[in-house]
Amino acid sequence: MSRLFFMNHAAIKQVYFSKNSNDFVVNEIPLYEFSGSGEHLILHVRKKDLTTWAMLRIFSEISGAKIRDFGYAGLKDKDGMTTQYISIHKHYAKSFENFSHPNIKILNMNYHDNKIKIGHLKGNRFFIRVKKTLPSDALKLSFACEKAAKEGYPNYFGYQRFGKDGDNFELGKAILIGEKRERNPKLREFLISAYQSELFNRWLAKRIEISKYFESFNIAELQNALKWDRETIKELKNQPQFFKLLKGDVCHHYPHGKAFLCDDLDAELKRFLARDITITGFLAGSRAIRACGLAGEIDSEIVNDNDVCLDRVDGSRRFAWNFIEDFKYKYIEEEAWFEMDFTLTKGAYATVVLEEILCRNLDEKSSFAF
Repeated sequence: MSRLFFMNHAAIKQVYFSKNSNDFVVNEIPLYEFSGSGEHLILHVRKKDLTTWAMLRIFSEISGAKIRDFGYAGLKDKDGMTTQYISIHKHYAKSFENFSHPNIKILNMNYHDNKIKIGHLKGNRFFIRVKKTLPSDALKLSFACEKAAKEGYPNYFGYQRFGKDGDNFELGKAILIGEKRERNPKLREFLISAYQSELFNRWLAKRIEISKYFESFNIAELQNALKWDRETIKELKNQPQFFKLLKGDVCHHYPHGKAFLCDDLDAELKRFLARDITITGFLAGSRAIRACGLAGEIDSEIVNDNDVCLDRVDGSRRFAWNFIEDFKYKYIEEEAWFEMDFTLTKGAYATVVLEEILCRNLDEKSSFAF
């Protein structure tokens, strides 16, 4: 689907971005320090032009361990240069002492008591270089970076979630309603999650649309457009931030903690503005906390028409509005390069941040030249 952007500036069209190992770098930030002793070998690895799965297959071949024996916190893209932490039982340590591969480098070996599991990371540090950037576009990019660093951004799922043809979510829905069978359990789970992601993105686009109404219209116009009561509209109009917090929203302690319902709007707004909490969106399923009140009504506009997954998957919550940490950028005019470094929470997409800053959609097929 085409995204609805938070940024209001005109699309920055002439720049060039290629997701290669020089211009796109991802460094995983572990959840905890490794103890230096224990049953599990911890490999700090750097790879390029390989998926995490492809790297693990190589590790499996040289060590004799099964792929399922390796632990990892998250899957990294094939494109670009990425570093991450991999665990394996220390029994296999000798297999990696003289390891050599043109696309993989073991940066360090350590030990720890536990196997690394999915989600065992604080986040990721990203480097992005955009080329062929004119000084006028560099100025626009600088303003957009400042705005994103100060206010945050909508945490959409990126195009990577939906496949080269963008139809993974349709396959996931077909599986849920019984029109398609998928015997591979991992692929089945991935396709269904793509359908959940599509519903999330639709919901988030709706909330961005509503927030844009409050940015652009007066109270009378908002009443006419939204059909909400005047007091609610006045209360939301007075909120200083772009993404409006609604009573009944499911919030979450940021960056770690638990989800909870927003009952006291004034108190939670202060915490949202302080980045102590954020607003979450519904990853459709039977066990996830549901929004209520006005927030729940908006959820239902998206989910009730697409509720085939509710009784077949657990569901979850995802940060809807995310914050960027330690955002740095610079323009190298003699090279016509604009470079960005920033940290995101786990599960967030750097390409979504880039799309927001450019006000343009990227996709799996594009050359990323505009």
